[in-house]
Amino acid sequence: MSIPHGAMDMAQHARAGLRRAGEVPAGVLPSIIEKSWQRCLAYGLDGDSGSEYDVLGFDLLTDHREKNHQLLHHALPVIESLFEQIVDTQNMVVLTNNSGCILHTCGDAEFLAQAQRVALMPGVEWSESSKGTNAIGTALAEGAPVVVHAEQHYVTANRFLTCSASPIVDPHGHLTGALDVTGDHRGFNRHTMALVRMSVQMIENNMFSSAFRDMLILRFHARPEFIGTLCQGMVAFTEDGTLLSANRNACFQLGEDIEHLRGRGFPALFGMPITRLYDHLMVRPHDPIMLSLSNGVRVLARADCDMRPRRSARMAMDSPTAASPLLRPAAPERSDARPCGLTRLQTGDPQIDAVVEKVRKVVGRDIPILIQGETGTGKELLAKAVHCAGPRADKPFVAVNCAAIPEGLIESELFGYEEGAFTGARRKGNTGRIQQAEGGTLFLDEIGDMPLSLQARLLRVLQERVVTPLGSLKSCPVNIVVICATHRRIRELVGEGRFREDLYFRLNGLTVTLPPLRVRGDLDTLIVQILSEIGGDRSLHLDDEVAELFHRHPWPGNIRQLVNLLRTAVVMADGEEIIGREHLPDDFIEDIGEGCLAAVPAAPAADLPADRRGGVTEPGGSRLQDLALQAIRDAVTHHDGNISAAARELGISRSTLYRKLQGH
Repeated sequence: MSIPHGAMDMAQHARAGLRRAGEVPAGVLPSIIEKSWQRCLAYGLDGDSGSEYDVLGFDLLTDHREKNHQLLHHALPVIESLFEQIVDTQNMVVLTNNSGCILHTCGDAEFLAQAQRVALMPGVEWSESSKGTNAIGTALAEGAPVVVHAEQHYVTANRFLTCSASPIVDPHGHLTGALDVTGDHRGFNRHTMALVRMSVQMIENNMFSSAFRDMLILRFHARPEFIGTLCQGMVAFTEDGTLLSANRNACFQLGEDIEHLRGRGFPALFGMPITRLYDHLMVRPHDPIMLSLSNGVRVLARADCDMRPRRSARMAMDSPTAASPLLRPAAPERSDARPCGLTRLQTGDPQIDAVVEKVRKVVGRDIPILIQGETGTGKELLAKAVHCAGPRADKPFVAVNCAAIPEGLIESELFGYEEGAFTGARRKGNTGRIQQAEGGTLFLDEIGDMPLSLQARLLRVLQERVVTPLGSLKSCPVNIVVICATHRRIRELVGEGRFREDLYFRLNGLTVTLPPLRVRGDLDTLIVQILSEIGGDRSLHLDDEVAELFHRHPWPGNIRQLVNLLRTAVVMADGEEIIGREHLPDDFIEDIGEGCLAAVPAAPAADLPADRRGGVTEPGGSRLQDLALQAIRDAVTHHDGNISAAARELGISRSTLYRKLQGH
């Protein structure tokens, strides 16, 4: 798409008028360009002068980049993505600091060579006072996005360019740089500015999240589908609800600039006490909450799960709906006289009490802990509580699910990599999770699923306390505590040669096992506490029939399943205080055997391995259920207690398998 001839003609007419009268003709150029030309005239710039310029030496440019390392860190990945969208269009992407000094460029090789003729390269300042009207300098001067077409450039040497630039503000609302796409004016595309502005929003949002990662960050929008997109508003608060900062979209939705918003309280902005938000986050951290802005607009908001506020014990006790010991986020444990994360896990079950007492003895003593237990029993919750109870509570807690990361990526995810370490690697490389946990705790969930090839590298890190990123010859010292968790039997994996014995003994400083919910003795307590959190001021409870169903259910999903089920039931109750059978999901009723009872097929003798056929005869009449039960028991034994594998072999669900075992 070419530049409109009208714009070109008007710019040429304005230039002729400037040469003739020595002043910028009024009303010929777009307003933002006209004001820029007037500033250039005041600077005493000669629009017909050559392209004289100074280039910073390597040391000075390095110094500029060091001063802007946060900008570069968050901008470079976005710049790479932006360039992929405009590659082979004779364009380049330019990043500058707040004075217009170019920090980084990337672009098509042929056009980069042309750009060097006018010093569009790192180390050169492109402010208006230096280079006249140009998108970079004018965007910085105006604090607004701007497109400068060909003849609209004040310096004639630059008129073969068309530039689209947008200023970048830091998390505190201060101008920190500009992002620009510059190309040959003959290849101008009207969509370029949209790409630039989207990229700037991405950079600003990433910088905002990073700067306030230890604070409460709320993301909101009047349209729920925009939460999590570039259009969302983002606000950061202190624990007591004082606004620290807001991104541009938040300022727009709240109707005030950052200077007027900073220091305002949460209730004045969103129409409720901050404690109500905390109560919501403790129970439903992943669900949105409805808030009201001061202008009457209702918005939906979410808070990042890892950024939930760490309330003090006093604030928690003062709240009318204080979170339960199970679900409340762990606060640092400093002495036995204060409630701590580990204490909050103790809800009346003697098995849990025994686990807590064991781990309490090793907290802060650099002894690795291995947590065993079924999915949903709270292994990560225990790991976080241990972290918060020790001297590293103010340092990072980094969790890695070894089963959730593809095998081909887990090595780079854990150990990090240097620039160019492999095809597709980010420029400047990437810091691995081990280094991210420096000074704190590394939680390796599902450690039993870690590939055997990586176990040797992890063992070396734990023994030597150094990590070497992929593609690097330099080792970095690390100071971390490691907590591992698994639902597998690690001893058996060692015997099968699927887990290194030396790594097992390195990780197995203390092994504890979290009991499944079906064998815990605190189900009633947990139900009361969770309902209290979900219901707020409502006095919610189960009717007798539902309470009896809950006690009969095997809870294959454990505490996670219990929380989700109660949350659904409360919604279905729709204001009622008694939760009845009609408020429970159909699949829950079916699983417990009260609705549609699925028949468990008996495995024919011919289909069973020889060592499992025993005295099986042709099924018939009253022996059908006995044979079905025997088939289940055989399958569970054959798979070493792995319920999921046994259920898959029999072609039934895990819940049906549990039900059949519980019923006999």
